Amino acid sequence: MNPSPIVLLPPAITCALGNGLESVREALFSGRSPGMRYSDTYSPGRALTLGHANVPLPPPDGLPLAQRSRNNALLLAAFAQIEPSFRELARDIPAHRTAVILGTSTSGIGESETAVRFHHQTQQLPDGYHYSQQELGSPARMLAERLGCTGPVYCVSTACTSSAKALISGARLLRAGLADLVVAGGVDTLTRFTVAGFASLEAVSEAPCLPFSANRCGINIGEAAALFLMRRQTSEDEHVVTLAGWGETSDGYHISAPDPDGAGATDAILEALARAGCLADEIGYVNLHGTATHHNDVMESRVVSRLFPHCPASSTKPLTGHTLGAAGALEAALTWLTLTDSAHRLPPHLWDGIQDTDNPPLLLVAPESRAATPVRAALSLSFAFGGSNAALLLKIA
Repeated sequence: MNPSPIVLLPPAITCALGNGLESVREALFSGRSPGMRYSDTYSPGRALTLGHANVPLPPPDGLPLAQRSRNNALLLAAFAQIEPSFRELARDIPAHRTAVILGTSTSGIGESETAVRFHHQTQQLPDGYHYSQQELGSPARMLAERLGCTGPVYCVSTACTSSAKALISGARLLRAGLADLVVAGGVDTLTRFTVAGFASLEAVSEAPCLPFSANRCGINIGEAAALFLMRRQTSEDEHVVTLAGWGETSDGYHISAPDPDGAGATDAILEALARAGCLADEIGYVNLHGTATHHNDVMESRVVSRLFPHCPASSTKPLTGHTLGAAGALEAALTWLTLTDSAHRLPPHLWDGIQDTDNPPLLLVAPESRAATPVRAALSLSFAFGGSNAALLLKIA
């Protein structure tokens, strides 16, 4: 007997594209992102293009001191979009059967960063600071306590695959019968610490990033929160988006660079296809990881050109920035929007159009492109430092 498909209900999205499904939908397909801005706010002395989430954040006063962080505030701002749906679904589900699984890489490091600067000047920590604000598990714990959930609660932190793996973890809990409702996704916020770290690796671009271009010179960091309500499909569900398949592998090739041949990435994609019972030619769109760094783009172009030579593909990072721990869930949400778009629009690939001749060419989506027929199945790819690979296959069921 085949297990019940996992339904992905309409997501909450807050990122540089906007706040909420409709504003994000229109900005995504138009290729215009109001939150992508050039400033030195998070990189004093050096202006960079960064993806800002322009949304009023709820005051943190109502949270316990140990949970007061901008990261958690952004998480709550996004969750407000789906809270009515959650309350309705959770009404008939015991608290211990509801799980909260999130991905993050920053958590509350911004608060610790500010506290360290204050301590350097005064030799004491500021009022309102608690070390636990930076704990990686803080977002999931905070949201679970706020919602009264007592089922499985944890955060995944595997760099840029974190929230893709959170969605996979949620699906596994549902498949295993350990939960009936899962809140899954990711959140990461801009901090000086994060931006400086990537700058020290010479991995950031001052100008808007150019994935797969011969002129690419690094990433734009961004911030975002993206959340799904996940449950098993019922007989009453029709034309819903499902997480039909997923794949996870680890290269073990290098501490930061991916395996240049993409063996692990290939295996993750093939695993997702097999789990979903899909053939490669059934995929109508691929959301690329597409960071605009040299090593990632070389590897990814090799893998995708081998497996999906005629499939439309795009990197949405020029529109959102690379949102690190939130990227997997955010790009799954943008893929969800692609599957449900009534006009069959595809997310554009924004770049200078100058192909890197060292990379196999991809069928990159031009602005204002539309699929000839509705996209019924799509892939969202995430790759991370340490060779962590995740592939999510979303499908209309």
